[in-house]
Amino acid sequence: MGGREVNWHGKRVTVAGLGVSGIPAARVLHGLGAVVTVVNEVDDERARAQGAELAQLGVTVRLGDGATLPEGTELVVTAPGWRPDKPLFAAAEAAGVEIWGDVELAWRLRKPDSATWLAVTGTNGKTTTVRMLASILEAAGLRTAAVGNIGVSLLDAVTGDEPYDVLAVELSSYQLHWAPSVRAHSAAVLNLAPDHLDWHGSMAAYAADKGRVYEGNTVACVYNAADPATEELVRAADVEEGCRAIGFTLGTPGPSQLGVVDGILVDRAFVENRREHAQELAQVSDVEPPAPHNVANALAAAALARAFGVPAKAVRDGLRAFRPDPHRIERVAEVAGVTYIDDSKATNTHAAQASLTAYDPIVWIAGGLAKGASFDELVGAAAGRLRGVVLLGADRALIKEALTRHAPEVPVVDLDRTDTGAMSAAVREAARLAEPGDTVLMAPACASMDMFVNYNKRGEAFADAVHALAAEHA
Repeated sequence: MGGREVNWHGKRVTVAGLGVSGIPAARVLHGLGAVVTVVNEVDDERARAQGAELAQLGVTVRLGDGATLPEGTELVVTAPGWRPDKPLFAAAEAAGVEIWGDVELAWRLRKPDSATWLAVTGTNGKTTTVRMLASILEAAGLRTAAVGNIGVSLLDAVTGDEPYDVLAVELSSYQLHWAPSVRAHSAAVLNLAPDHLDWHGSMAAYAADKGRVYEGNTVACVYNAADPATEELVRAADVEEGCRAIGFTLGTPGPSQLGVVDGILVDRAFVENRREHAQELAQVSDVEPPAPHNVANALAAAALARAFGVPAKAVRDGLRAFRPDPHRIERVAEVAGVTYIDDSKATNTHAAQASLTAYDPIVWIAGGLAKGASFDELVGAAAGRLRGVVLLGADRALIKEALTRHAPEVPVVDLDRTDTGAMSAAVREAARLAEPGDTVLMAPACASMDMFVNYNKRGEAFADAVHALAAEHA
């Protein structure tokens, strides 16, 4: 079954899940003439409001039942977060019904002269890299947008009247799982670390879904030279003839790599005579913030842009214009000589390790929902940088045990509270432990949903507590 060539009129499509992907999918499919039924496991006030809006369009909405396949369904389009072992999908497979994700639907519905896709995935850094890439593409004068897991709806981007030259597409492992036919111009896997294993079932399955981003690439498969698993995914990919493997490194780059030399981001991949020459792209100081993992993000974005033919000046200008989203190693304030950094987006150990590597010495605020993670490797690597640790959240005991094993001399404050004042207490305890010149780093290494709606609300609570502390010292 194709996309644009399908006669959607009267085709019975079931959309699994309301929300940021399900609602646009239902609207687009209804607009194409399909008979759309939306099924949603949750039946609450928000779902009822969303369902009512769709019902006014003529879409059937079934709340509180996401397990039963509606009779006559010819295609299922799922929100990316729905796990593959859901009964709905088993029923669809038993009935011989295809299952597409919202990204797959967007790919199938794109217009014949539609924008090129430059795709980014990885355990951490996807959103920052995609936004950097979009900024670089804009600096080159191209019509672009950051889409996929962020920004503009991908479905809106490919079906709307606004013509784009190229799209910077963020793809999660969930989205890639349900997007078997997507074929990007070029793609990057930034890194691989255990995450979402409860959804994928194993690290191998998680990596395989990430690796789908390379399938059918035509110009460049961009990988992290410091993460051999990403290069292995390139080796395993079925790409178009002539597609190249392009590495990025924080060290001196070899041929067909981008890297750093004397504080300068350089390209030895998209230049003539790459064995002997390199093209200067930007200064490390052009990257905000210039933490090592963020410089790696900038190199990956630059590699994809260069694969698309963007000139070096646009890479520099785009990186200079870029500003990171909130709660990603964001400097909140300096109070009494101590810097306070909000990295609430560090929801797993891999992301937290990147932040912990960027500062020294540190008073670390950590904890939340561990999602099955272990913390020995993270704590062992960071032990020498820690002035103190403040723990909060449901799974803080796991981090405390790792600290006992690997950093027994580091003072630990264990906050056994989940009320709205817990973050304020954590900040005050961190301030008590910190000395002038230290960094108080809120990089939880855990998800936020045990205490907060999302990582944004957790970051806001941290910033509010820091500003309150600063007001007292004013």
